[in-house]
Amino acid sequence: MHLLILGRGKTGTVAAEVARERKHDVRILGASDNPDGSALTAEKLRDVDMVIDLTTPHAVTHNMHACIQARKSMVVGTTGWYQGLPSIRTLVENSGTGFLWGSNFSVGVNLFFEIVHKAADAFRYGYYGEIIERHHSHKKDAPSGTAITIQKLIHEISGQDVKITSFREGDIVAMHELRLESASDTIHIHHDAKSRRGFAEGAVRGAEWLVGKKGFFNFSEIWQQLCDQDATQA
Repeated sequence: MHLLILGRGKTGTVAAEVARERKHDVRILGASDNPDGSALTAEKLRDVDMVIDLTTPHAVTHNMHACIQARKSMVVGTTGWYQGLPSIRTLVENSGTGFLWGSNFSVGVNLFFEIVHKAADAFRYGYYGEIIERHHSHKKDAPSGTAITIQKLIHEISGQDVKITSFREGDIVAMHELRLESASDTIHIHHDAKSRRGFAEGAVRGAEWLVGKKGFFNFSEIWQQLCDQDATQA
């Protein structure tokens, strides 16, 4: 597959390494190569099979519009743009392309979401909670898309609006914690990413899954299919 990766940051660089390991042809565009999505014309994307966006909240909006207009399928791992999600969904569905997005492409984090989903029952038993997230100092959006997903999961189950506390410091990859408190005890549910590889692998494998598909998909809906494929092939 001919992959175009948008973003020369740390996650984009790792995604390119993973894609090459999986025998894909890879090209990378950084911010200086693609101001406001200007490099994403139909002509320049002619030989591209799939676009993976790992950029910034500002850049991703331009990139999505340009790729959809050029009728190129996309995997978007960038967060911070979800206020525009309904309009992007409409554009994708009208264009007949494939689009896969997610607040987090790590299999481990999606397992964490399932644990949080169950843990939200604690609010029925007198617990109250807080979400804490820590990322590297260069992350543009706060709170993180992952923290917002945790918050929404809890609200769906319990009706509670849980506060998010965000920290931006050093070179922390990503840490998310749900802390549940009662008068008797404290429950900590914690995910700490050791590297960016889990996110990068999920994005590349998601691109492989999206080939030939049309529609608007969330990674949380399909990650188990990727794991089931691995189990079948083992």
